[in-house]
Amino acid sequence: MTVKSLLRAFPLLIVAIVFAPAAPAQPALDAQTSNARGVTIKVTPKSLAAGAAAWEFAVVFDTHSGSLDDDLVKSAVLLDGSGARQAPLGWQGAPPGGHHREGVLRFRPLAPPPAAIELQIARAGEPAPRSFRWRLR
Repeated sequence: MTVKSLLRAFPLLIVAIVFAPAAPAQPALDAQTSNARGVTIKVTPKSLAAGAAAWEFAVVFDTHSGSLDDDLVKSAVLLDGSGARQAPLGWQGAPPGGHHREGVLRFRPLAPPPAAIELQIARAGEPAPRSFRWRLR
């Protein structure tokens, strides 16, 4: 290849590099919804990358009766594939009360990342925690 042909190919190479699609750091995980006792909870994993500072889950509560007084820092837990439990680092979102709440529940990343995870949210007056499961690989 001559210098002249290299110079002609160089701009195409730059364009290919700049516009090449980037591989996702993690596959997108679907939102899951639980409806029980007049309350809907929707959970969407947002950031579960191995190198993330925190794993984040967007959580939305809706009801037409009663008040949504859940303290998610006390009532939520993240389980790895072997059943090890981890409490949340915190909740960033709407405070307890009302008929609609949403925010982000944050956890310390699990290392090494497990093949599957389960987020459980226990609610007062319900016989069992709401369960949301995802396969990570």
